[in-house]
Amino acid sequence: MRNVDFHALFGALPSPYMILDRELRFVEVNAAYEAAVERPREELLGHALFEIFPDAGDGGRLLRASFERVISTGKSDSIALIPYAIARPENRGGELELRYWSAVHTPLLDGDGEVAFIVQNTVDVTELHRLKQMAYGGGLPEPAEATLIQRAEELQRANNFLLQDSSQLRDLFMQAPGFMAVLMGDELTFTLANHAYQQLIGHRPVIGLPVRDALPEVGNQGFVSLLKTVMSEREPFIGRSIGVRLQRTPDAALEQRYLDFIYQPILGADGTCIGVFVEGADVTDRILAERQQKLLLDELNHRVKNTLANVQSIAAQTLRSNPDPEAFRQTFEARILALSATHDILTASNWRGAQLRDVLAIEFGPYGPERYEFEGPDVALSANEALTLGLLFHELTTNAAKYGALSCSEGCVSVRWTTEQGRLDLTWSERGGPVVQTPARRGFGSRLIERSLRGEIGGVAALEFHPKGLVCRISLPLRGQSGEPLALPG
Repeated sequence: MRNVDFHALFGALPSPYMILDRELRFVEVNAAYEAAVERPREELLGHALFEIFPDAGDGGRLLRASFERVISTGKSDSIALIPYAIARPENRGGELELRYWSAVHTPLLDGDGEVAFIVQNTVDVTELHRLKQMAYGGGLPEPAEATLIQRAEELQRANNFLLQDSSQLRDLFMQAPGFMAVLMGDELTFTLANHAYQQLIGHRPVIGLPVRDALPEVGNQGFVSLLKTVMSEREPFIGRSIGVRLQRTPDAALEQRYLDFIYQPILGADGTCIGVFVEGADVTDRILAERQQKLLLDELNHRVKNTLANVQSIAAQTLRSNPDPEAFRQTFEARILALSATHDILTASNWRGAQLRDVLAIEFGPYGPERYEFEGPDVALSANEALTLGLLFHELTTNAAKYGALSCSEGCVSVRWTTEQGRLDLTWSERGGPVVQTPARRGFGSRLIERSLRGEIGGVAALEFHPKGLVCRISLPLRGQSGEPLALPG
C-alpha cells in the first residue's frame, strides 16, 4: 500500500484551511485559504494572524475568544457567523472590506496532551449574506444588519453552551463512582463505558464490540440472556449481590466478584427497545466482610459455649475436690485465671492460634528461669489446642508447686517436645523435689490431664509417678499446623 502524502492532501483540499501555533502565528495554509484571503503563502507564514488581519471590533473579539477556548479546553470550537474586514489587494493601503465568515477551530495536541496548534477551516459566506439582503428588497438597514449579527452571536453562544453541557455530562458519566455502560442494538454492542466499568472488567477495549465478544466469560453465566430479556420485555432488572466471574487480567483465572446493578431498557421514539443502560456498584468487599462477620459471630458463639462449658466443668470438679469454701475459691480462681491467661494470648492473635512455648511460659512466669527448661522447635497451636494445653499445664504447674519439683528451692521442671508428621510428642519431667508417691485417689487435675486431651483435641496423656519426680507424656495431632498459617502473638 502506498503511503498518503498528507502535505499534498492538505494543500489540495478545496475548503480554506490554515494552521496556527499557540501564539496565533501562521504555520501553514493551503491553496484554498490563499485564494480566500487573496494573500500568498509566503506573505503569511511566521506572522501573527492579528498582525496580518487586524480587527479591533466585534469580529476580532469573537475570533480571539474562540482561539482562547480551544487552547484552554483542548476541544474544538466553532463560530456560526463572524463579520471580519480584510483588505483586498488593491486596497492594501488601508481600506478594508467587510466580509462574513463561518469558522471551525480544531486543536492539535502534543505528546503531553497540550494544545500545540490550531487548525482553522473557514468559509467566506459574504455572498450568501448578500443574497439574504437582496431577498429583503435591496439591502437591510443598518439596525437590521446589526440584529442579524446579534442573532448569530446568540446562536454561537447557545452552541457553545450546548457543547460545554455535553462535555460536562460526558465527564460526569466517565467519572461516576458506580460502573456505567451503554449497550445498543440487537447484538448489545458497547457504545459507552465509564472508568469504573473499565476497572471492573480489567480495562479491556470493549467499545464497538458486542458483549459476547467483549466479555466472553459472561456468556455462560446468564447475563447475556438476561440482557436479551430486558430488551424483549422492555422492563428493567435489578440485581442484588449477584456473583459474576470475570477475567480481570490477561490469561488470569476467573475472579469472583459480587455486584449490585440495574439493567434499564433504552426506548426509541416509537417505543421499541434499542439498547440497555447498565449501572451498578462492585460490592465484593461488603459481601466478603459480611461473610467474615458471620463467620466470626458463629465462632464467637462456639467459643462462648465452650468457655462456659469449661467453667462449669472446672467449678463442678473443683467443688468435688475442695468442699471447703475458701479452698474452693482459691483453687477455682487460679484455674479461671489460667484459662483467662490463655485467652489473652489467643486474643492477641485474633484467636487464630498461639505458640506452644508462649503457652508454657505463662505458667512458669512466677518462677525464676533456673526452675524450668524448655527444649523443642517452634510449634503453632490452634485455639482449641492452646486452651486445652493451657489448662493442662496449669494443673501440672500447680501440682508441682504444691507437691513436686517447684515446692522446694532445688527442684526443676524439664519440658521437651518434638514434632513429626504433624504430631506433637511432649514430655514433662520433674526432678529435685520431694519423693513422689502414687496418690490414693485421682483428683480433678489428674482427670483433666488424662481426659481433656482425648475429648477436646484427640490427644492422649499419661501420668507416671516416679519416686524422683512426676513424668507426664503427651501426644496429639497438630491441627494448628495445617490449613492457613496462624498469626502468632509477638
